Amino acid sequence: MTIQEIQQLEDFFTQAGKQQVPIYLNQATVITDYEHFLESHFTPLKLNPDAKVNQPLIHRLKMLKLLIESNG
Repeated sequence: MTIQEIQQLEDFFTQAGKQQVPIYLNQATVITDYEHFLESHFTPLKLNPDAKVNQPLIHRLKMLKLLIESNG
């Protein structure tokens, strides 16, 4: 994922505004602190966007984006 793509994702979440919690992404992933979730996912992505270890972060952010879009 490029820095530009990360910025576009971050812009989406900024424009979407704060979401009501809890948010269930799947049976194993529940977001209870929306701001912390975003911060804890975007910080490592910005530091090293090409690291394979960050792939789950990208996946969860994209899942959350789809969920927000479908509920919007």
